[in-house]
Amino acid sequence: MGGSFLAGAVAGYAIAVPVGAITTYLVMLGARHGWWVAAGGGLGVATADALYATLALALGAVLAPAIVAAQTPLTWISVAVLVAVGVTLLRPAVRSDPARAVTADPRSTTPARAYAVVLGLTIINPATVVYFAALVAGSSFGAIDTGPERVAFVAGAGLASASWQLFVAGAGTWLGRVITGRTGQRVTALVGGVAVIALAVKTGLGA
Repeated sequence: MGGSFLAGAVAGYAIAVPVGAITTYLVMLGARHGWWVAAGGGLGVATADALYATLALALGAVLAPAIVAAQTPLTWISVAVLVAVGVTLLRPAVRSDPARAVTADPRSTTPARAYAVVLGLTIINPATVVYFAALVAGSSFGAIDTGPERVAFVAGAGLASASWQLFVAGAGTWLGRVITGRTGQRVTALVGGVAVIALAVKTGLGA
């Protein structure tokens, strides 16, 4: 079981560490709303990673071709959602009072809401499940076939992802403490929004 847990941890870090739209979004959540909100979003990513690790173990190579076949519509859904997220991040940059724009709707700043939003963003990313399915289908992990080994693999993947996402949340919170005031709020809103929209465009061009 120890080997399966380690294999899951390696897989979890491999999918979590590369910087993408979700990482940028988590950093901006930490910078603008604090660690608890960003941590909620980070746990949403970890939940999705653990879910996809479970699906990959259960269905393996059977799942990957189906996801690949549906990759184009899923990609365009991802693009649309990322653009919406980017526009939302940009709004405080063009408001006369960016601080008021951030706190105008307290429901948008709760950890639970961040968890749900980021969980949804990660679930519609087809690359995650394709990655796990391809990984488990490979010869290196074909021996993960008992219940305890599968539980250990999923636990390793989920905990590895969670640890990295919480680190990202902390980095965003630190950024928010360094960049304070209206100018800092505008800068973080502008950088975060533009970065997410740029990643949406890149995703669309690759479809």
